[in-house]
Parts: sequence; structure tokens; C-alpha cells
Amino acid sequence: MPSLPSAPGPAPAPVPTPVLTTVTRCGRTESWHRGAIAVWHGGDLLLALGDAGADVVCRSTTKPLQALPFFDRGLHERLGLGAPELAVMCASHGGAEPHVAAVRRFLAAGGLDESLLGCGPHAPLDAEARRALLRQDHPPLRVHNNCSGKHAGFLHLADACGDDLAGYLDPQCGSQQQVHAAVAAMAGVAGPLPVGVDGCGAPTFSLPLTALARAFAALGDPERLPKQRAAACRAIVAAAGREPLLFAGEHRLCTALLRALPGRILPKNGAEGVYALALPPDPARRACPAGVGIAVKVDDGSERGYQPVLLDLLLRLGALDAPLPPALAAFHVQPVVNTRGERVGEARCAVDWARAGLP
Repeated sequence: MPSLPSAPGPAPAPVPTPVLTTVTRCGRTESWHRGAIAVWHGGDLLLALGDAGADVVCRSTTKPLQALPFFDRGLHERLGLGAPELAVMCASHGGAEPHVAAVRRFLAAGGLDESLLGCGPHAPLDAEARRALLRQDHPPLRVHNNCSGKHAGFLHLADACGDDLAGYLDPQCGSQQQVHAAVAAMAGVAGPLPVGVDGCGAPTFSLPLTALARAFAALGDPERLPKQRAAACRAIVAAAGREPLLFAGEHRLCTALLRALPGRILPKNGAEGVYALALPPDPARRACPAGVGIAVKVDDGSERGYQPVLLDLLLRLGALDAPLPPALAAFHVQPVVNTRGERVGEARCAVDWARAGLP
């Protein structure tokens, strides 16, 4: 008589989801933003807070990684591109005139027209640029899309690979396969990655948060990478540091961080509460002098959920010193005001780094 199958063992306990940021009103906690954080340092996982091993849809955080095959082929040199074009290729830009001009120069360098851009149009993220279009009664164009620089890079890569430019967003085309392989290699993930469709129509990837942090650690400290790939990583970090405005826009966290630490940080936001950043090696950084990669995911998808905790973490690691400059202090402790302009509360980091295990 066949034996009955053994009873399944107990299900693994769920990983606690910690509170990253709290929001207060009149001295009482009103809201909580929960999520996870992963930090790599010197080739090792330094911190995994929350369910950092769970897959997250990375959205625009992978733009600098997706740009690597463009550099691997030497297209930046062949096209004679400067830091503005390289920065906007990796940007989620504001659609202001400097961004639009840089994307158009980028396309024109290879004789490409903006009608080839596969991203849909949307109103500029930059408030003044958006108002200017409204005053002129001009509709937003594809080049105003915050991802148009990435798409310009994809078009040049597809052209170099001999792909049909009309199908350059197909995940199975040769150029996108190279992009896929580059992201996986930087993240240290074997095999194909889960692929979805981003808001701009381009492929987007799912990665464990720890793998996203590992990829950014390699971006900031590429010594172990092949020579050409390492040079590409350094070129991206340098271009973003020279052109912080083109990498994001005014009143944006990425731009504020790049202005505070030019050439010493590569920050990148993504939609739905994802953020990643790289810190190249720095002997003056007291806590973590080797290369650092950080990735954060906020469960509710809000920017407010990750901004205070990222600034607090950078202070803890010694990458930033207190007091923070005003442009960064505004993200670290965010005032809650009423319609009378009165401050009635604040959003601030809720993580106790020592209890979380961070030295």
C-alpha cells in the first residue's frame, strides 16, 4: 500500500516590513511609509532591512545600467557626445528647454529625427516648462517625455546593431538583448530577468532589491569589471556630476545630491517608490570608505517615503555631513503645512540604524 505524502512543514515566517518614514501632525503620528532597504559595501551585503530579497519592478532606476551597451560600443566617442547628452541619456528629466535641446542634439548627432522616439508625449515634469507650453497653446511632444534621452540612446544603439528602428523597443531585438544582458550582469543575476513594459513603452526589469543595490555598487566602484565596462561606468558618473540639472531638474532630489557631491555619487529615482544610488570609493567617508550601492523600495510607492530615509542613511554612512545644505535639508525633514502656511507636522526618517545593524 503506497504511503501517504508527508504533511507540509510550516510556512516560513513573513519578513517584517519596517517603517521607513513617519509623518506627524500636531505632535501625533498620522501616517507611516513602510518598505525595504539594501546596502552593498566593498563587495558584500552590508544591510538588508525588510524583505530586501523580494523582486521589485525597477522602473527608471536602471537607466544608467541600460545605457552601458551604448558605451561598450564606443558610440559616445563615435558621435562626439559631451556630458550634457550623456547625462540626459540616463535621466528622468523635467522636459525643460535645456533637456529638450540636449535630447535633440543627441538625436541629430546620428542623423535621427525625434519622430522616431517610441515614448509617448506627456507634459513636462518641470512646472515652468509646463506653464510655458500652456501659455503658447503648444501640445507636449515626445521629446518632452522624461525618458526621451534614454530612448535616443536606444535608437542609436539599435542603429549600430542593425535593428529595425521601428522595433527598437522589442525586448527580443538585438540591441535590447544587449541591454538585458548588461543589467543582469551588473546585478549579478544569472539567466533572463523578468521583463515588463515601463511607462514610456521601454522594457523594464524586476530584480531583488539586493541585486539592484549590488548593480549600483558596481557602477560606483567598477574595478572588478572588464576594462571597457568600467570606463563606461566612470563616464556615466562623471557626466551626471558635471550636468546635475540635465540629469533630473530643479527641485529634484537627484539634482540636489549631484550638486552636493559632484563625481562622488550617482543617484537615480524610479516610479512607484524605488530609488537607487552609487557612492564611489572615498577614503574620507568615515563609515564606509569602499564603494557603496543603496536601493530602497517604499511599499506605497511614494517619494516622500524614501527621501527622508535616504538622506538620513547618507548622513549615517558619512557621505554627507550635518548640517545639510538647504537644498538637501528640504528632503531630509519635510514640513507638513496647512493652507494658511502654518507648519503643523513633518515627515522624517523612522529607522534606528544601530538597531537595524548598520555600524
